[in-house]
This record gives sequence, C-alpha cells and structure tokens, in this order.
Amino acid sequence: QVISINRRLPDLSNISFTMTARTNLEAAISQFNSLATEASKLVSTRQTLDSQLSENKLVITEFENLPDDAIVYKLMGPVLVEQENAEAKDNVKKRIEFITAEIQRTDRLISDSEEKQEAKRKEVLALQQALKQAEMAATAAK
Repeated sequence: QVISINRRLPDLSNISFTMTARTNLEAAISQFNSLATEASKLVSTRQTLDSQLSENKLVITEFENLPDDAIVYKLMGPVLVEQENAEAKDNVKKRIEFITAEIQRTDRLISDSEEKQEAKRKEVLALQQALKQAEMAATAAK
C-alpha cells in the first residue's frame, strides 16, 4: 500500500542563501577589522617617524649653533667616539632624508589602507542589506 502525502515541502533556497549571506558578511567584517588594525599600525608608525624627524631637526639646529672647532661625540654601543663636526652633520641630514622618504611611503600606505577600508565598509553594508532582505523574504515565506 502506497501512501501519498500532498504536503508542500518548505522552500529551502532562502535559508541556504541566508546562511551563505551571513557567512559572507562575517568574512567581510573580519577583513574590515584586519584592515582597521593595519591602518592603526600604520598611523602609529607615522607618529614614530614624525617624532624621529623632529628630534633630528632639533639636532641639526644644535649643530648649526656649534662653533666649527667644536668636538662632537657619537655614541657607539657603550662608548663615546669622537667624530668630525661636518661628518656628524652629514649623517643627521642623511637620516632626515631617509625619515622624510619613509614618512612619504607611510602616507601612501595609509591612503591605500583608507581606500581599502572604505571599499570593504561599502561591501559590508551591501551584504548587511542583502542578508536583511533574505531574512525578510524567509520570514514572509513562512
């Protein structure tokens, strides 16, 4: 004897879509948080470089106030070693050039990071909207 049931089976496509949308949303949020952490590290690096640049500019200012025959010492490990005034100035100027280049590079990285964060934020918002619509559709189908 065969029993026939004429019941309509629930449509599982919305549930599947909702689960996929939720997974995609969680992944996008995780990526956004990673980008935010990266941006925070870059800003911290930028602040450190600014501090180093200020210190080195102060050193150059002090060198300019020194007489030409002043004795300059450089700290090498635990020992102070005599260094020529002109050589010391050149070293600090080179450090300033290097730090300035690093600041420019870091600024570009920060800008790129901000663009990536904005794109990911838009993606998260779109995924949130899609998930909300899918949940509403699933609720209406019940």
